[in-house]
Amino acid sequence: MCGFAGFVSKESAVEPEQVLSGMGRAIAHRGPDDAGLWHHLDLGAGLVHRRLSIQDLSPAGAQPMASASGRYVIAFNGEVYNFRQLHSELVKLGCQFRGHSDTEVMLHAIEQWGLSPSLARFSGMFAFALIDQQERTLVLARDRMGEKPLYYGYQGNVLLFGSELKALRAHPAWQGGVDQQALALLLRHNVIPAPWSIHKGIFKLPPASMVTFQLNAGHSNPLPEPERYWRLEECFVESPTGSFDDASHQLESLLGDVIEDQMVSDVPLGAFLSGGIDSSTVVALMQARASQRVKTFSIGFDEAGFNEAEHAAEVARHLGTEHTELYVTPNDALGLVPRLPELYDEPFADSSQLPTYLVSEMTRKHVTVALSGDGGDELFCGYTRYPSVLSRWQGRNSLSGLGRRAAAALPESLSAAAIRALVPAQRGRSGLAIRHRLKAERALARSSSVSEFYRQSVSFWAEPECFRQAVREPTYGLTRPLPPGVPEESLKTLMWRDLNWYLPDDILVKVDRAAMACSLETRIPMLDPKVVAFALSLPLDYNLKGGVGKQVLRNVLYRHVPRELVDRPKQGFAVPVGQWLRGPLRPWAESLLAPSVFGKQDLLDESVVNAYWQEHLRGREDYSAELWGILMFLAWLEHTGG
Repeated sequence: MCGFAGFVSKESAVEPEQVLSGMGRAIAHRGPDDAGLWHHLDLGAGLVHRRLSIQDLSPAGAQPMASASGRYVIAFNGEVYNFRQLHSELVKLGCQFRGHSDTEVMLHAIEQWGLSPSLARFSGMFAFALIDQQERTLVLARDRMGEKPLYYGYQGNVLLFGSELKALRAHPAWQGGVDQQALALLLRHNVIPAPWSIHKGIFKLPPASMVTFQLNAGHSNPLPEPERYWRLEECFVESPTGSFDDASHQLESLLGDVIEDQMVSDVPLGAFLSGGIDSSTVVALMQARASQRVKTFSIGFDEAGFNEAEHAAEVARHLGTEHTELYVTPNDALGLVPRLPELYDEPFADSSQLPTYLVSEMTRKHVTVALSGDGGDELFCGYTRYPSVLSRWQGRNSLSGLGRRAAAALPESLSAAAIRALVPAQRGRSGLAIRHRLKAERALARSSSVSEFYRQSVSFWAEPECFRQAVREPTYGLTRPLPPGVPEESLKTLMWRDLNWYLPDDILVKVDRAAMACSLETRIPMLDPKVVAFALSLPLDYNLKGGVGKQVLRNVLYRHVPRELVDRPKQGFAVPVGQWLRGPLRPWAESLLAPSVFGKQDLLDESVVNAYWQEHLRGREDYSAELWGILMFLAWLEHTGG
């Protein structure tokens, strides 16, 4: 687990080593143990790598690393978990190794088999930049599920790329500027989905993709199209698994083997434990295969309805782990919130970013690597919203007290008082609250597919009413056409959508930035390609029964933990941000909404934002999710200047 950055430029006005060092310092938190540079004057290409030493702590594991022949040079972030198996194959083919890092295995594999066949063999989380000095190319590649980040794009005539945007901003060619379309997506979902970034001309490489640049071609506009080397949709084909119990046994064996591979580390290792199904299953299988007590970590809140630490402690006691917990106060959050723009690098507004960072910070004091249970909801149909959304889509006759036909038929000009009189469920609500709900209901009512219905269901702003002018939203994971192989109008449609935007663009961004800000490596066993393929090939009724998902995963867990410890309503990793914005976080929020700060941008309408803020402060409605995205954008803008 590390960080890297680089550039391609024919300009000789800058000192390449000085520039690369600056780009590396910007992401030193991702790799505090070592730094390395590589630059080729003729190719105009440079790489910088920051190392968090996990495998092969010796200098033989340092990067950027050249292949045995010298043809390839790589800067790599992540882990290839099956590198030992690949190493054995390569040794039989005559390859000789200097050390025992997975990076060196990758280079030998690429020289032996070629890049595309090697990518098909790599099982892990990764992003890398590969220079081919013979073909004079740069290839950027990202892992199948999008665990590791990779930004790239042109600023003037210079191609910049790296693990985080702050590394790109450190280059003297940086121009910046806010992409309004990306901002529109931020307001809708509180995250910016790939391939977009907050900056004009800078993109995120999509998961399971690689993009190739010719180093002698100079500036290329438009950017070359990424090429997919693996297709998630091919996993959506049901395959024979036998009975439900057979499938449970297969999953336990498969996931256990993956976890055992991911427990290999030359530094201390532990696991996050929330007490939910996913993390409890990972920890249970870790402890079953460990030779000593597994170190587990959880976080809690004093506010009622937000605390899972008690459940985690019960699971830890039953499994016999060495458990550590931290209770978070509003003051903890208050101290962290001003740092969020720096930690997350572009506006990111999933408020569970707060506990994710705090649990990572605590965990890093004890271990360098932590396993996580992320991915279980998307792969095993665990979100309660899945059956709810599909049922509402199929019925479409009662949407939050307005009704589909009523929502579509009510004229835009109808007053709030008239709506209160017509719709009993809206009596007692303010005009702003009624208009906000009506916009959402109209968007649902006008949906022409389950995908669009789902997109509107998970939107915070149905329309970009906060903008001063109309902004068109670009295509992303929730609006791309479904590929062949993914069934339409089904629960698997929603699972596909989340695997293509919510998981990589929200969950994995949150975990990567929070953990790496603490120099903590996280590993996610559920996202191993073998587990992904197995999970998505299961019949739906192996996962969903009586509206409750993850049945096959639960069946694995029940062999290790009593049902009564884990069978409870899903809470998620939420924080009471709505209460905090009315209390200890109010001065921070109002400092950003003050004209002196708000006026530094001309994209958002101050009167609209202020109306929602006042409504939230009154306690009549909870607009914390809608406001959090705006506040994170303003805080980021104040921190970076755009």
